[in-house]
Amino acid sequence: MARGWRLVRARFAMMKHFALFLVLTSIAGATLAVAAPGLPDIAAFVVKAGLDTDGSAPQPDNAKPAPPDDASPAPSKACAGVSFSRGLKYGESDLNVLDVATADSREASPRPVLLFVAGDSFAGDSGAPDSAGPLQDQAMCFAAQNGMVGVRMTYRLAPANPWPTGARDVAAATSWVHQNIDLFGGSRDEVVSIGYAAGATHVASFLGHPELRESDSAIAGAVLVSGIYHSSPDADSAEKSYFGADASKYDERSVFPGILEVETPLLLAWAALDPPRIVAQSEKLKALLCKSDAHCPHTRVLKSRDSLASVFGPDTTESSLAEPILEMVREIEARGLP
Repeated sequence: MARGWRLVRARFAMMKHFALFLVLTSIAGATLAVAAPGLPDIAAFVVKAGLDTDGSAPQPDNAKPAPPDDASPAPSKACAGVSFSRGLKYGESDLNVLDVATADSREASPRPVLLFVAGDSFAGDSGAPDSAGPLQDQAMCFAAQNGMVGVRMTYRLAPANPWPTGARDVAAATSWVHQNIDLFGGSRDEVVSIGYAAGATHVASFLGHPELRESDSAIAGAVLVSGIYHSSPDADSAEKSYFGADASKYDERSVFPGILEVETPLLLAWAALDPPRIVAQSEKLKALLCKSDAHCPHTRVLKSRDSLASVFGPDTTESSLAEPILEMVREIEARGLP
């Protein structure tokens, strides 16, 4: 009888363990189902941390530019068929790095180059803007998937790096492109700089202050999206940490009057929902350019501007800069024909 009860208890214990196993399996399955949509974000985090998707370590500071065959694949579905070469140094500072995006298909070269200069703030504790996010990857993939080479640069931030560090970094990155972009099938004669938010200010300053440029840093076109082109006493603390607290210097540190004299084709954009100060700055720049001896820029008022990627959607509505930029590139290519 005792042996019979031991068998019953043993079988009952086995049934409890099996039931517990089924419960845990169900919980794990539900957890994975919820987490699945975030898996691409995990891959993006790996790339953002400086690792290739195969888990290799980031390139050392003295890494030389590698052609696309050595590039790491981009993690996003929006970047299918695009490879990245990351962490390439373009200046003396460890914060002067850039990424290059190229299409896996070997299209005819040399190809136009889009140089993205993006950042939402002039200042930060890290000294450099967060530029390795998946949203900016998608903007670069827009270039690669449209027969161009995408380049994204970081630039140094205030307060450690005040005016005109941003413009000087744009010049140094452009010089790097001139010297190295042929390794990626790009054309040094067809470089379009795209400044976004604080990055637009740095690109505009680069254009408006010839003394900040380098001998081999010419560009064929520029896109300025929601920038600050003349600081003012009502600026926030981050902007003042870059331009300085002395308002008497804002005139000489603005993009005027130099930007009114450049002949570089310009596309000027801002969002209808941008802060009033941003809208006013953009409208003033447009009005002054149209009155200058240079030219009246192409303009686009966006319905929204949530992120750098949001203005490079595949559509051709007022929420996208895709078509105006492609048109600018086509005009630049046409001018280069014999």
